[in-house]
Amino acid sequence: MEYCINTHISFSLHFSYAFEDYKETADWLLAQIELRPKVAVICGSGLGALAELLQNQTAIPYKDIPHFPQSTVRGHAGRLVFGEFDGKPCVCMQGRFHFYEGYHISKVTFPVRVFHLLGVQTLIVTNAAGGLNQDYKVGDIMFIKDHLNIPGMAGLNPLVGLNEERFGVRFPCMSDAYDKDICSIAMETAKELGYAPFIQQGVYTMVAGPSYETIAECNMLRMLGADAVGMSTVPEVILARHCGLRVFGLSLITNKVVKDYDSHEKANHEEVLRTSKHRAEDLQNLVSCLVAKLG
Repeated sequence: MEYCINTHISFSLHFSYAFEDYKETADWLLAQIELRPKVAVICGSGLGALAELLQNQTAIPYKDIPHFPQSTVRGHAGRLVFGEFDGKPCVCMQGRFHFYEGYHISKVTFPVRVFHLLGVQTLIVTNAAGGLNQDYKVGDIMFIKDHLNIPGMAGLNPLVGLNEERFGVRFPCMSDAYDKDICSIAMETAKELGYAPFIQQGVYTMVAGPSYETIAECNMLRMLGADAVGMSTVPEVILARHCGLRVFGLSLITNKVVKDYDSHEKANHEEVLRTSKHRAEDLQNLVSCLVAKLG
C-alpha cells in the first residue's frame, strides 16, 4: 500500500505540460482565427449560453484542438467560441474541466496558459455554487473577492513541480487574486442594470468533488469564512495570476447547502442546471456589459 501511495504522489508531482505544448496549441488556434482576444471567459455549469451573445463568432470544438481535454459533464458544451462583445475581442470556453472528471490538475488548467499566449489580458471565471452564507438566496450572483483552496492545502496546486519562468515567478502572490478595479466596474454595471438586489460579494471555496459536501463539512467551511462552495475555478485563477492576467470571478448561487441534520433537502445537479437557466440571461447581460467597459 505504501508503495502505491508513493508512486501516485511521484506521478502527481512530476506530470506537466512543456512550454512547447502550450505554444503549439496557441499557434494552432491563431492559425484558425483572425481575431486576437483580449478577454477570456470560462463558463460554468449551465452558463455556456453566454458565448452565444458574441458577435462574429468562430466556434472550435475542444476535440479538434491539440492537447485540449474534453468536457464530460452535462451543461458543458465543449467548445471554444471566439467573437466580440461590443467590439471587444473575446474567447469563451463553453464548458470547463474538473479534477473530479479524472483529469490531472495540469489538464484542468491547460487553457489558461494558452489564453495568455493568445494575448489575453483579463480572465473572467464563472461558476455555479452552493450558498453557505445564510443571507444568500438561490439565484443570487456573488462577486468573488477571495477564495479558499481546500485541495491546494492538501498539495493539489497547479503550480506544483518545476516552475516555467516564461509564464511567471516561482512564488506568485495571491492576496490580490481578484482585481478590485474590475469588481468596482462590475458593481457599477450591476446597479445600472437594476441587478443590485441580487448581487453579493464573498469568499468562494473549492472542494474536489464530485460528491456534494456533508453537513459537517458545510459547517466547517462556513466557520472558515466561506460564503459559497463549488468544485472549480480556483486552479484556473491561480494559473491566470501566475501569468499576470487580471481576474474577475463570479458565482451563481444555484442551491443552498444543507447544514441542518433535520433537513430533508438534498443537493443535486438538476437543481444547479435549473437555477442556471433561470438566472442565465441576467448573468449574460452583466458579463457582456462588463466586458464592453474593460479597457
